[in-house]
Parts: sequence; structure tokens; C-alpha cells
Amino acid sequence: MKSLSLPFISKLALAIISIIGIGYLVKLGQSILAPFFLALLLALLFLPFSNFLEKKLRFPRSFSTMISLLILLSSIYLLFFFFGTQLSSFSKDLPHLEKQFITVFNDLQRWVSRTFDVNTNEQFKYLNEGLNKLLSSSGIILGFTLSIFSSGLGFMFFCLLFFIFILNYRRILNRFIVNVFDEKHKGKVEDIVSEIQNMTKKYISGLIIQIFIVSIITSIVLSILGVKYAILIGVLTGILNVIPYLGIVISMLIACFISFATGSASTTVYVFLAYIGIHAFDGNIILPFVVGSKVKINALFSFIGIIIGEQLWGISGMFLCIPALAIIKIIFERVEGLQPWGKLLGEEDKPTKKKRRVKISETITLEEKD
Repeated sequence: MKSLSLPFISKLALAIISIIGIGYLVKLGQSILAPFFLALLLALLFLPFSNFLEKKLRFPRSFSTMISLLILLSSIYLLFFFFGTQLSSFSKDLPHLEKQFITVFNDLQRWVSRTFDVNTNEQFKYLNEGLNKLLSSSGIILGFTLSIFSSGLGFMFFCLLFFIFILNYRRILNRFIVNVFDEKHKGKVEDIVSEIQNMTKKYISGLIIQIFIVSIITSIVLSILGVKYAILIGVLTGILNVIPYLGIVISMLIACFISFATGSASTTVYVFLAYIGIHAFDGNIILPFVVGSKVKINALFSFIGIIIGEQLWGISGMFLCIPALAIIKIIFERVEGLQPWGKLLGEEDKPTKKKRRVKISETITLEEKD
């Protein structure tokens, strides 16, 4: 029986309807799918450790899962403890920062009026009123920072619960994914699953290394420049840097704001230039070495993925969009008919220079003519 070949318009319409339907279901199931996907990534990260406990030390599956959970909870506790202590001291200094920022801003206003001979009293009056209203809400910066790290207790609870289930029933899940396809596709499905597991483990481990390196470099640079709360801003920069392009901009604005409120305008300029240098160093040296070789997604679709992820799952979607795109890219590259889409998501192949080869016969002919 001959297979029916649909025209291009019909294929395009079906593809658009499928994308809209999948997007709607993903948005609808945000409260379940977002923590499940994050738990899946964390479970793949702890998978080698769990296998070591079970195979080498002969621990039961449930015991190895509980040990992995305790390590994960300890890491989360240390992270929240650090930011809790840092933000508590930072919140106490908010009134002082407000006064100092207004003083520096007024000095800048007088310098502009004196240097450029421009009457800016009326213009800066409205700016000062807006600034006072902004800074009068002392919890606005604290609330924004906390919202970056926490999407609610429900999200964390479901994430930890899924983490336990995925580690405990990982063989059943893996067997289901392989057996749900036809026998002729089992080899390809096993290769895809294995590649996704290796990519995810290497990507997340590389991401953790990148966070540590960027945090240390930023903290050292800000300490040299004399910026207050250098360690807090450095760690915040390392974590926000997980969000491609937007994370470094958000952390730079926070660092410039604090340096302007606690220092001088020249220090703020130095901080701005320092962040440009850190971003260049991270993008050209750190990222290709520890992360870029694991997930090769081009900048265009990385940015599109961030926007779509934020629209679907909010802040958690911005963090999870890159590994999701990497998994989609691996699947596309292995499925017949979807290879062009996989190449579209990846980086452009660098053209290799072909050396001109001269045949021996041609060389002999030339020598005879001479």
C-alpha cells in the first residue's frame, strides 16, 4: 500500500497546530512539568553517584536515593543560608543606601547643571520624586532577589518529590521509553537516551563549574574596586549568569546600583567596564571550555528559547530553556526527516580549508615540458 504524501501547506498547517497544542499543554501543566523537568536534570546529575553506591558499596536503591536527597537538601540549605545572612545585613543598610544614593544623585545633578549650563531643576524634580517612591519601598530589591531563587514552596516540594521517584524508578522509566517504540527503532532510541543522559550530566556539572568561576572572579574584581557586598553580588552574578545574555545584564544593573549608592560615579563606570570584561572572558574562555562543548545551541535560538521559556514557565523556564533545547536538538538529529531542524538549532560548522593536491602525473608532465 502506497503511503500518502501531503502537500507542503498541509504539513505546515499540521506542524503549526501541533506546536500550538503542545505549547498550550506545557503552559497548562506548568505547576507539574516545570518541577518534573528540573528534578529530571538533577536526577541525571546524581545518577553516577547513586550507581556507585548501589554497585560498589552494595547499598539498596532506596538508601542510595535518600543519601542523594540529603546531599541535595544540604546544598540548597547552604545556598539559602548564605543569601539569608547576606540579605539580612543588606536590608538593614537600605535606609542608609537610600540617603547616600539621593546625595550622590543630587551631586551629579549639580555637576551636570554647572558643567553643561543646563537648567535641569524641573526635570530632575520629577526624577527625584520617582526615585524617592522607588526607594521608599525597602523590600522591592529584597523581594526581587528572593523571587529569582524561589518560585514557591510548592515548586520545591514537587521538585524534591519527583527527584526521589525518578531516582528510585529510573530503570522502569528507561525500560518504558525504549520498549514503547518498535523493535527496529530500539537501537536508535537507546542511543538517544544514552546521549541525553551524558549531555545532561556534563552540561549541569559544567554549569556548576561556570557558576563557581564567575562568582569568584566577580567577587575578587568588585572587592578590588571597593564595592560593598562584593561577595553577595559575585555569587548572585554567578547564579544569574545561568540565564544566557539576560542574567549578566540583570546582575550588572544590581552591581552598578549598589556601587553608585555606596561609592562614586567613577566606581560605577569601573564596575560597568568590569562586567563587560567578565562577560567577554566568560563567553570566550569559560563557556566554550566547560559548557559550550556540551550544548551547542546558537545564540539566536538561545535568545528565542529564553523568551518562550519565560512566557511559558516564568523564571524557571528561563533557567531550563537551554537544556530543553539541547535535548530537542539531540532528538531532531537522530530522527529521520527532522535533521534540518537539529542543524538549525546548532552552531554553524566552520569551513575546513582544503589543501590543493597536485597529482604526480601532472608534475611529471610539467617537468617534461620544461
